[in-house]
Amino acid sequence: MIGQEADERAGLGLLSRFLGAVFLVLLGGLLLLDRSLLRANKNQAELDAIAAGLLTESFVSVQASLVERIANIVAGSEGAKNRLSVHGEVERLLSTIPGLRRAWVIDAAGQMHLDVGESTTGDGLPVSVLDRIQAIRPVQSFVIGVIPDTGKGALIVIVYARPTISGNVGEITGIVVNGSALRASLDRLQSRTRLTLTVLSGLDTVAFIGQPGGNVQALSEGKHIIRLPSGGTWSVTTTHALTTRTLRLALWVIGVLGVLFLAFGLLREQRRALQAAGRSMELERLYSDVKRANTAKSEFLANVSHELRTPLNAIVGFVELLRDGFYGDLSPRQVPPVDRVAASASHLRHLVDQVLDIAKIAAGRLEVHAETIVLRPFVLNVASELESLVSEKNLAFSISVGASLPRVRTDPTHLRQILINLIGNAVKYTKTGTVSVRARLVGAPQPIAASRLTPVQPAEERLLLSRAPRSGTWIGLQVVDTGVGLVPADLERIFDEFEQVNAGPRGDSMQRGTGLGLAISRRLARLIGGEISVESEAGRGSTFTVWLPVNPSDLIRDPVDVVPNGGDIPTA
Repeated sequence: MIGQEADERAGLGLLSRFLGAVFLVLLGGLLLLDRSLLRANKNQAELDAIAAGLLTESFVSVQASLVERIANIVAGSEGAKNRLSVHGEVERLLSTIPGLRRAWVIDAAGQMHLDVGESTTGDGLPVSVLDRIQAIRPVQSFVIGVIPDTGKGALIVIVYARPTISGNVGEITGIVVNGSALRASLDRLQSRTRLTLTVLSGLDTVAFIGQPGGNVQALSEGKHIIRLPSGGTWSVTTTHALTTRTLRLALWVIGVLGVLFLAFGLLREQRRALQAAGRSMELERLYSDVKRANTAKSEFLANVSHELRTPLNAIVGFVELLRDGFYGDLSPRQVPPVDRVAASASHLRHLVDQVLDIAKIAAGRLEVHAETIVLRPFVLNVASELESLVSEKNLAFSISVGASLPRVRTDPTHLRQILINLIGNAVKYTKTGTVSVRARLVGAPQPIAASRLTPVQPAEERLLLSRAPRSGTWIGLQVVDTGVGLVPADLERIFDEFEQVNAGPRGDSMQRGTGLGLAISRRLARLIGGEISVESEAGRGSTFTVWLPVNPSDLIRDPVDVVPNGGDIPTA
């Protein structure tokens, strides 16, 4: 049952489904990647064919413009002298254009007016080729043909018929261009995966780039149709190798290894999740046991403390009756023991009340009843209760709480208990010197702060505000003494339960105490929305500050119980 609960907590069912979904997603991703590579190969072949087609069209257009230019040069010449200059000009033109082998001009009667270029016999242009060229009688402006491979590559023949005024065919100008010139132009198109590039005129090959008869392998093909100035068409075909099997295999291997690695990681995390779930359940069980034990302890303390208060109240009451002479006057010999019993009973009742308060706070059963109080008379009232304690030790006691301070909304019972604890500790740990209580308003808007009768210096206010629990407007109610002080290591420890610094001997419980006063005070301060902080130096006294939050609406109220100057009030 525990193992099944751990499995459910670790979410193993969800993890298995997630793992299966991851496998499917990764497999689908690999398939999509493979198809994307194939599509990229196809697109690359088509783009290569289009680029080659555009370059071929440009090449043919340039050659057609050259034929027309030669025709215009010849048509503008007259006489034998001009024909010689035309012949030289055409020769120079042919020498500047790579791949241009021959140019000629004949009239409608077949008479040759110009013939510039390689020899018409031998290793040049054969006579049969010349006869074939002369047999071309164009019925349109341009005729573009291809003579298949003659041993030095295919030849491109471009013929331009210059029409007469009557619309008949006049002079015919033609050029012969090596297909290698077109191939050299196409060689500038670089492609890493291209296998072949072929320019075809019907069944005749105009230009070819590649190695025919190579190894047969998976490839993609691209085609593009070229529109010629003569109105005819050529076609460009490219073949590209698909992404190599090695690369595709590597992608699949990496993908599968990635899936396996992910599966291994998920399984490892699954084991860790199981262990963590087991530990979590064990910790929850232990926490439940501790919580039950703590609840039982709190209930025990609360019940015992409550039960102890009843007989203690009776003891204290009867002792007071004895001291007041209700049962007859006490002899001088009886007075000290009765006073001792009264002091011990009061001390014991105070300890029981502290334990009961701790138990209530821990159980969350201590209620807060907020009231709006004026701080100055409240502090004076608390100080009057402790005046006798201060007088017994011959300490100077002063109160500096301005009458113009704003009202505060808090629980007066809890605040009274906090002040009694703090002042009592200050008197307890101060042998000689002064104990003082003072209040400072910090964080208030400047016009309101300036109107108070207990101004705070800017540097002091900044220092106090830096120690406030959080931003806002606060009243810092400080209890300052000149007692033994504390070392920095003890500043936080003193707020722990049953922790004491410089405690008295164990035999003197009246002097030693329980170490609950400051713990209760800090918890009560937090319960009413404030905090307690301490600054101290060993041998130079301590300053405990109770931070009380101030409601913004209370800042604009008129002060009450104003005492002129609001100065210090020495009480002892």
